[in-house]
Amino acid sequence: MSAFRLTQISDTHLGRRFPGLVANFHRVCEHIDADRPDLVVNTGDVSFDGPTSRDDVVFAKGLHDALPVACRYLPGNHDIGDNPTAIGPAPKPPVSETHRQQFRDIIGDDHWSFEAAGWCFVGLNSLVMNSGLAFEAEQFDWLSQEIARVNGRPVALFLHKPVFLNLPDDPETAETAIRYVPQPARARLIEMFARVDLRLIASGHVHQRRDFTFRHTRHVWAPSVGFKINDARQDRIAIKETGLVEYRFQRDSLEVRHLKAAGQVDIDIEEILAQMDPH
Repeated sequence: MSAFRLTQISDTHLGRRFPGLVANFHRVCEHIDADRPDLVVNTGDVSFDGPTSRDDVVFAKGLHDALPVACRYLPGNHDIGDNPTAIGPAPKPPVSETHRQQFRDIIGDDHWSFEAAGWCFVGLNSLVMNSGLAFEAEQFDWLSQEIARVNGRPVALFLHKPVFLNLPDDPETAETAIRYVPQPARARLIEMFARVDLRLIASGHVHQRRDFTFRHTRHVWAPSVGFKINDARQDRIAIKETGLVEYRFQRDSLEVRHLKAAGQVDIDIEEILAQMDPH
């Protein structure tokens, strides 16, 4: 394969009770149907609220099953619960093995690797990092084995949470700790990938479209497929809009295209919250 085309979608937040989010997903599906990439990756928050509604997970998987191309998934905090952090309040709900297994049973693998077009692709479950769950150590052991097999090839990493805001040692704060891979797992992850040619880190979670390069690694934050978060509720770091990201990988090159599907609407979180609370 001389070129490998991958479409990243993220933060679809699917549930039967949110027709606007479902409509945005359908617009993205129509775009993917017309474009026909080799693979779709959903980088998490596939469902609206997996820990409290198993039906959200089942419903989300059913919609993804209608995609015309293969799809891989990674869990988000809305799928399996959130990371504990060194600073800030305890997550609600915290990540749990029960919900991780629910994700795997209904959606599919929560971590994976494969090779295409001379690249190594790695997908990680970022929500178990700093959790103390047994799978946290298992995934790091698995990752160590995968990194040992890279053999000089460029690497693309996919995960739900961005690894950091601007710098690897950015301090954690009570307001922003939940946005990024928490310490000390973050430092361990960065150290492990320092051994290979990490060209891309693709994430979601923040609901803002961002694209920057630190040293020789390109960091791409995919926006939400479903909705945006207004400035009154979340500080503006980058571009707030719905959309998706397309990638073209060749043996020693990477092209990134940021776009919005035709008909995709910038739903504001206030509309979603109003549907959650009819009063």
